[in-house]
Formats: sequence, C-alpha cells, structure tokens
Amino acid sequence: MDIQRDPPKKTKRWITIAAVVGVVVVATVALGRMKPAAPTVDRGILYVDSVIRGQMVREVRGPGTLVPENLRFISAVTAGRIERIHLLPGAEVEVSTVLMELSNPDVQIQALNAERQLSDAEAALVTLRTNLENGRLSQASLVTDLKQQAADAKRRAAAGAELLKKGLIIPLDQQEAQDKADAYRERFRIESERLALLSSTIDSQIAAQVQQVDRLKSIARFQQQQVRSMVVRAGATGVLQEVPLQVGQWANPGAVLARIVPVPQRLKAVLRIPEVQAKDIQVGQSATIDTRNGLAKGHVARIDPAVINGTVTVDVGLDGEPPSGARPDLSIDGVIEIERLSDVLHTGRPAYGQANSTVGLFKLVDNGTHAVRISVQLGRTSVNQVEIVSGVVAGDVLILSDMGRFDAVDRVRIK
Repeated sequence: MDIQRDPPKKTKRWITIAAVVGVVVVATVALGRMKPAAPTVDRGILYVDSVIRGQMVREVRGPGTLVPENLRFISAVTAGRIERIHLLPGAEVEVSTVLMELSNPDVQIQALNAERQLSDAEAALVTLRTNLENGRLSQASLVTDLKQQAADAKRRAAAGAELLKKGLIIPLDQQEAQDKADAYRERFRIESERLALLSSTIDSQIAAQVQQVDRLKSIARFQQQQVRSMVVRAGATGVLQEVPLQVGQWANPGAVLARIVPVPQRLKAVLRIPEVQAKDIQVGQSATIDTRNGLAKGHVARIDPAVINGTVTVDVGLDGEPPSGARPDLSIDGVIEIERLSDVLHTGRPAYGQANSTVGLFKLVDNGTHAVRISVQLGRTSVNQVEIVSGVVAGDVLILSDMGRFDAVDRVRIK
C-alpha cells in the first residue's frame, strides 16, 4: 500500500539559493579587485643594457663628405660660347695647360675699337706737340723782333732829344719818337709775357694728352686680356676635378668653367651636425672620420656660425694621411669627442628621451622574468650613451628599446 510522505520544507531551498548567490557575489568582487595579467614581451626583440659607474665619453655624430682643403675655381672672365673642351675631369694639368676655348665676336670688336682709339690719341699727341712748339717758336720770333724794334726806337728817341737841344728839330718830332719808343717797349713786355705763358702751359697740355693716351693703353690692354681670357688655362698644377659646361653652352662672366684640385692634395671632412648637438662643439676637439674603408683621426678646424636645414657645418682637418681610396666628395661619417666624464652613472642611450629630462623606463626584476616601469632622470647625452642622474643604481638592467605600446601598464612579463 502507499506510504504517505511529507512535502520538502521550503526553508532549506532558500538557504541553498542564498549561499550560491553569496558565493557568486564574493567571487565577482574578488575578481574585480584583481589586477589584470601583465602583458608578455619577447626577449629577442628587446634592447637592454646595464647601468655602470665609470668614465663616459660624450660624442656627437654626423654625416658628411671629404672635400679638398684648397680648391681652385676657374671662372669665366668674359661672356662667351664654349667652342672646344681640351681636357676632361681626372686629367693632370699644369699652369699653362689649355682647358677650353670660348668665342665672342663682341669682345673682338671692343678690342679693335680700343686699339683704334689708342692710335687716334697717339696721333693727337704728336699733333699737339707740333702745334704747341710751332706756336712757341712763332711767339719767340715775334718777341725777338719787338725787342729789336723797341731798342731802335729808344735810340731814335735819345738822338731826337739831342737834336732838340741844338734846335735842329721841332718838339713835335721829338715827342713822336719818344711815343714810338714807349709803344715798342710796352708791346715787347706784353708779347714777352705771352711767350712765358705759352711756354708754361705746353707741358701741362702735353701731360693731359699723355694721360689720355695712357688710359686708352690700359683700356686696350684690358680688352686684349679679355680676348686672351677666352683661351682658358688651368693657372695651377693639379688635377682637373670638374668641367660643368659642355660645348655650345653660353657662359656668363663669373660662371664656373672648371674646378682644379692643387697637388699635393689635402682633404678635409665637412660634417653636418644636428643643431641640438652642435652647441658644445669647439675648435680643436678631436674627431674620428669613418671613410668606410678605414678610420682617420682629425680635429675640429672651423664651425659654421649659421644653421642650414637644421644642421651646423663643421670642418674637420685630418691629422694624417686619409685611408686608401679617400677622394673628394666621398660620403663619410664623423664622430667628435666633446668631453670625458669621470665616475658617473651611465648606460646605453634609450630610444627616446632628451638630455636633462625625466623619462619612464622599464627595469628588469625577478631574475629578468619581469620588468617594471621606473622614473629615471637623464643628464648629459652622447651618441650611444646617456648619463643617469637619479632613479637607478649601478648594476640595474634597463630596457632601452621603444616600449611605447606598453604606456598603459607598469609591469610586463619577459619570456
């Protein structure tokens, strides 16, 4: 027969439900308070370096080229068309070596006109000398005649005075003779002064014409030099480096026709240093030039005062012979030593961070299995190193590669 059973009590069921809900709430709160798992970074892509204490060499680096210390530019003296080029770059030249020939009919015409004007001026000088001498001689002859006439008139007046005393002539005749003597004497005086004036101006008139002839001679010589300059010569012993123009091209006055590197050839390095790194460079600092075929020692010889395209041009003189294969316009790299810092904390230069700034870097912890973000104050920087003022101690290992994608976390796991 059937056995009667009591229905289950509802109280136990509610207790069970409440317990489950409590467990869920507690678990949810606990999970919410848990930190997210640290992201993982592959050790193979990281650039790490240790912090050490010791000497640090501050350097700046920049690209550049090798250029000759002495370079001779051959420029066009006058305008002309290039008719012939005798030598090509690489040829050895002497002082009198003909490089090219130019032509310009206008220059030839100007030279001919200058010679014609000089000939006319020289002929005018001869004519002037002849006319002035003839005029002086004519005046001298006139003065001589007047002198003789004045003396004769004086004698006649004296004789008339004696005859007047004896009553042999009338006073009118005596007065007429005396007046004539006075007139000749006055004419003689005037013409003598005219002769003196004429004689004194002869030299100045001739000198003025001589100066005109000399000026025209200078102009004629200049025009002849213009004609001769169209036969372009090297003017120095060396190697022809460049001939920028071709046959048929027109060269204006001052245009570069050729470049010559004198022999013996001395090269220098011209570096382009970023302006933010050039502030500490000084003349005399040592430098190392990498020609990609060897290294050469040098020193800073000149610093350009201007900034061009964000860089400062620095000339480095080579202390010895450059490596084999070095030649003008060769691309190079240069490193200039700024100073040596003793007993400072330093490490490799991180991917970001300027001098005298504070940056966040990751430091390896837990035997290198994890890295945590720390604040590091940087000091002076070099090409590959940076001084550390505070934030780490000697022996710490820092991640120097770019960790920008982990800016939102303070801890990463290294695998």
